[in-house]
Amino acid sequence: MDKSERVLLPKGSEYTVEITDVNNLGSGVGHIEGKTVFVRGAVTGDAVRISIIKDTATYAVGRVLRIEKASDVRDSEVFCHAPDACGGCVHRYVTYAHELECKRAYVQNAFRKVGLPDVAVAPVRTTGVTRGYRNKGQYPVKQGKSGMEAGFFASKTHNLVKADKCALQPEIFGEIVAFVCTFCDAHGIKAYDETTGKGLLRHIYLRQSKNSEQVMLCLVLNGRGMPAERALVAEVTARFAQVSGIVLNFNEKNTNVVLGKEYRTLWGNEYIVDELCGLTFRIAPAAFYQVNREGAELLYGLARERAGLTGSETLIDLYCGTGTIGLSMAKDAQELVGIEIVSDAVECARENAARNGIGNATFICNDAGDAQVILSACGGKRPDVAVIDPPRKGSTEALVRCFAELGIPRVVYVSCDPDTLARDCKWFRENGYEIGEVTPVDMFPRTGHVESVVCLTRG
Repeated sequence: MDKSERVLLPKGSEYTVEITDVNNLGSGVGHIEGKTVFVRGAVTGDAVRISIIKDTATYAVGRVLRIEKASDVRDSEVFCHAPDACGGCVHRYVTYAHELECKRAYVQNAFRKVGLPDVAVAPVRTTGVTRGYRNKGQYPVKQGKSGMEAGFFASKTHNLVKADKCALQPEIFGEIVAFVCTFCDAHGIKAYDETTGKGLLRHIYLRQSKNSEQVMLCLVLNGRGMPAERALVAEVTARFAQVSGIVLNFNEKNTNVVLGKEYRTLWGNEYIVDELCGLTFRIAPAAFYQVNREGAELLYGLARERAGLTGSETLIDLYCGTGTIGLSMAKDAQELVGIEIVSDAVECARENAARNGIGNATFICNDAGDAQVILSACGGKRPDVAVIDPPRKGSTEALVRCFAELGIPRVVYVSCDPDTLARDCKWFRENGYEIGEVTPVDMFPRTGHVESVVCLTRG
């Protein structure tokens, strides 16, 4: 076929497609007359009858009408009963073993794409827990025909998919969410409508301590209070012994940001306490904390191994956030220095160090983009080991050059995005670093995300 000819797949037309691959968003990949077709809910090895729902010049999107031949990797167990439009568990239809293979392949392909096919990628590490691992839930609400409804926004939209239960979250979250909706209906409390700006309740926000199983209930309001506050406290505390605090958050702005800046505690504690890597952390509604505690312990343990600390090193933790990674390694280092540009996170890191009696840690609010900032933070000494955990966009070429100029011999990179990790590792190699084995970690089973840890060294 001439590449200049566009294959047209009219909307509503039907085809039988062999699924040959799955992308990192969990959509099956097939081809019709050479054109790539993405099919959500189809898995590698399936033969599916589809209806075209979108056609572009370069690809099409199909909807499964029926599965004509099921793949060997299709999971016989229904993982989640939430509507497929939820879009969270993109690997919900395959066996977990195959999901791990897909995630390893995702990391391998990211390195191949940047010209580093020789980099070794280990099998994916996992705790093996695929259900109920999340300790945080955010449920937007809307006013339905028969009352308030809670759920999740469909992927890349603000269309609410009704689902008060989530397979990735504790069962008690779904029970509390269903209760809050019923309570609001009984007391005439309406859901916020972002198109009109009217309505009171915006989100039901929950956090749980995996150590104590205590739950914080936070209601995000388009206002400064709500009707029947005393009744809410009485009914929640009578029904849910695990709830240790009820907090109101005020967000009256027309914004996509979930939480406003002001809070009022209705009852109990304004925080929960959890343990991570043997350390204690106080978690307020807005505080950053890994949503999979057991997964985080696995990830941080790998990072600590790769750091190879003996007790005599100066360890620098860049993009340190609230300090969790660095603090988990502090006992193995002579000195820990954390640098983070967000001032609130730095204050939390200092509080976390004090709470755990860690006296060899210093946290500084600055942008670690150049050597002078790092040297100044470390008292003029070259750090022996650096650990970095950048945001999804990755690090910067300038920071990699900075490491090379300082001659930092060991850099432990914790990544939440394989593509930016591969790009950054290429920069490290160009600046004289050797790339160690990359170890993926499944922090978010059933979703398309995968974390990785790699150590970069130079003589």
